[in-house]
Amino acid sequence: MTAIKHALQRDIFTPNDERLLSIVNVCKAGKKKKNCFLCATVTTERPVQVKVVKVKKSDKGDFYKRQIAWALRDLAVVDAKDAIKENPEFDLHFEKIYKWVASSTAEKNAFISCIWKLNQRYLRKKIDFVNVSSQLLEESVPSGENQSVTGGDEEAVDEYQELNAREEQDIEIMMEGCEYAISNAEAFAERLSRELQVLDGANIQSIMASEKQVNILMNLLDEALKEVDQIELKLSSYEEMLQSVKEQMDQISESNHLIHLSNTNNVKLLSEIEFLVNHMDLAKGHIKALQEGDLASSRGIEACTNAADALLQCMNVALRPGHDMLLAVKQQQQRFSDLREHFARRLASHLNNVFVQQFTQALLQLYNRSYFLSVPGHDQSSTLAQHSVELTLPNHHPFHRDLLRYAKLMEWLKSTDYGKYEGLTKNYMDYLSRLYEREIKDFFEVAKIKMTGTTKESKKFATLPRKESAVKQETESLHGSSGKLTGSTSSLNKLSVQSSGNRRSQSSSLLDMGNMSASDLDVADRTKFDKIFEQVLSELEPLCLAEQDFISKFFKLQQHQSMPGTMTEAEELDGGTSSRQHNAGTPLPVSSEKDMIRQMMIKIFRCIEPELNNLIALGDKIDSFNSLYMLVKMSHHVWTAQNVDPASFLSTTLGNVLVTVKRNFDKCISNQIRQMEEVKISKKSKVGILPFVAEFEEFAGLAESIFKNAERRGDLDKAYTKLIRGVFVNVEKVANESQKTPRDVVMMENFHHIFATLSRLKISCLEAEKKEAKQKYTDHLQSYVIYSLGQPLEKLNHFFEGVEARVAQGIREEEVSYQLAFNKQELRKVIKEYPGKEVKKGLDNLYKKVDKHLCEEENLLQVVWHSMQDEFIRQYKHFEGLIARCYPGSGVTMEFTIQDILDYCSSIAQSH
Repeated sequence: MTAIKHALQRDIFTPNDERLLSIVNVCKAGKKKKNCFLCATVTTERPVQVKVVKVKKSDKGDFYKRQIAWALRDLAVVDAKDAIKENPEFDLHFEKIYKWVASSTAEKNAFISCIWKLNQRYLRKKIDFVNVSSQLLEESVPSGENQSVTGGDEEAVDEYQELNAREEQDIEIMMEGCEYAISNAEAFAERLSRELQVLDGANIQSIMASEKQVNILMNLLDEALKEVDQIELKLSSYEEMLQSVKEQMDQISESNHLIHLSNTNNVKLLSEIEFLVNHMDLAKGHIKALQEGDLASSRGIEACTNAADALLQCMNVALRPGHDMLLAVKQQQQRFSDLREHFARRLASHLNNVFVQQFTQALLQLYNRSYFLSVPGHDQSSTLAQHSVELTLPNHHPFHRDLLRYAKLMEWLKSTDYGKYEGLTKNYMDYLSRLYEREIKDFFEVAKIKMTGTTKESKKFATLPRKESAVKQETESLHGSSGKLTGSTSSLNKLSVQSSGNRRSQSSSLLDMGNMSASDLDVADRTKFDKIFEQVLSELEPLCLAEQDFISKFFKLQQHQSMPGTMTEAEELDGGTSSRQHNAGTPLPVSSEKDMIRQMMIKIFRCIEPELNNLIALGDKIDSFNSLYMLVKMSHHVWTAQNVDPASFLSTTLGNVLVTVKRNFDKCISNQIRQMEEVKISKKSKVGILPFVAEFEEFAGLAESIFKNAERRGDLDKAYTKLIRGVFVNVEKVANESQKTPRDVVMMENFHHIFATLSRLKISCLEAEKKEAKQKYTDHLQSYVIYSLGQPLEKLNHFFEGVEARVAQGIREEEVSYQLAFNKQELRKVIKEYPGKEVKKGLDNLYKKVDKHLCEEENLLQVVWHSMQDEFIRQYKHFEGLIARCYPGSGVTMEFTIQDILDYCSSIAQSH
């Protein structure tokens, strides 16, 4: 690079009186790399001009040539791209932006530094340096890279400094005092040199004159140093005296510290003892209540509850570090543990006895009723009728009220001994599931008897064992052996199987009754079924809600967001066996306490859903239209239950049963459509109103009364659409297959009936079908009238058809009478063949024919006859118009008038 600079200085810049200060090898950014050089130069003559010159090699490569030059004052911005990282790119903003890439970052930095220095020295307008390191702007330009070829270098540039304003003023005053300062510079310089020598001599004399004062000052300093030495000696003696005092004070301080430490330790020890005594001391009354407290009385339960809470507080106290190592604390904790174990065992045993006692009491009530019904010679029909009037489920509120007194103790047991808590929960579910199963099955048996209105199967009660022995056997099985919480359940299962077997015999006999069609039942029977079904649901809902509320309060399943629970019962319901792999009493995780409540409810009320499905099947077998009542009632109860708790047992169970009801409803609709398709018509009698048309009317009327303001209106609208499409298709099918009755008559009568039904019921979703039925009725009425009436004046009709044919061929209407076959004489001959008597006779035969085709229940005879009268009059007017146009002035007229036609039709209708 040095050789290049020398060559450039020699060949390009020296001839132009310029000095090269800095050079950088660059190429344009983003293009092919054609190297060139950017040079920073100054002129050797004043005023100094600073330029940036671009130099590139010639195409032959032998020499360099000057390509373009910019004045430094035109440079606005220097952008180094990045002030931190090394980057060879930089931009120079002249009249436009020039983007360059240097061959090295060092060359770029040296060039930018030179530009900055030149700007500072020669330009008043300062250039903006962007993304340039501050250190770079403060450094000097390296001398090795910027030596000029002409002998001057950058150091000369660095030594030159401009005069400030004061220096310029002093020089001007000096030059004014010498007349030849400008004309003879050498003489002026010699004069200045002589004056400078005079001043130097004066300075030396002044320094020599001040030597005496310096000696005086040095003497004073020596005296001051002596005084300082004396003060230091005194301070040393004082320090020795204070040293002994310090030792005494340190001994006193150490003694005070030990005393304070001892007091602090005593206070802390007293605090720890008070803490243990206050938090781990259980009152004697509480201990006695836990050991001997009466769990049967309200006062004893309250005392035991308070004692259990106090014991739990003592056991759960947060001990401080080191407390658990004290022997007294360990003994007290063991004593608390023994008390907890003893009371938990006593509480669990007592609650289990309470469960058995309540179960026995409820079982006695249940057997009392069954035994009363099984007394030989008793009128069972009247008894069942009496019980069916009060279709109610037993109220368990007294049992819940007695057990809720132990709710706080159950919460205590749950937090202290989860194994016993879980055992009590399982026992409660076992007892209640058997009790509810019997109560609910008896309840549903009474409901079925009330629905069917028969008591033939009530003999089942005679097979039940005597109540004293059965209850005793049941109670003994509940207590179990070896004092365990969960006793043997074989007796219960045996009795349950025996009772359920008898119930199955009754249910099967009820369901084996003949399937009764909808037409055999009146509105009173269906209303009776609706009331019974509503009463069943109304009894089940409060029973489930009351039991769920009791479970959540008694077993304390609403206190926390989540708790450890067992999946054993849910897995047993699903037939799973994985829970057997866990130890008894080990809590298994459940997602939430709502899940545990739902699992308990499923186990306790596992018979509700099957019994509801059996009742629904019976109602559907009695009358398929009962599915409409059940769909509305069940939907309403599901909606009510979901508003309370969408995830509750009641909501889930009723939702599952609702699916069955919806399937029965869909099956009812499908059966009606299938019956439409299978309908057969008699070949010897009139068709009339088809049976499925009448059944649709009955279904629609019943459905509108049931689904008024119902939540499941959308299901009915979909069923309407399917049914009405089936009715339309099968009416047309039967009309096409009819042999005795004309097709138009079948279509006309049935669509008229459908239109009347839809108009009366005003079903909004069937407005389009109502319009379609009216259109079909009108079209087929017109078709039947035209077909049946035909051409009563056949020869006259043929004559005028010939006249119209001639007119169509181009003959003018008034010239038709000149045709030989259509002259006036031929017209008179044809008219004479149809006197009024013959016309009346033909109309009378037509009336009898129409009367044979139409059915009486739809009463369309007069409508059809009136339409035929209008059609006949229309033909008559058509003939009169042709006579008036084609035979003007001939005086030819029909032998009967329109009034005669009206009289004929009226007399014929009245005579029949």
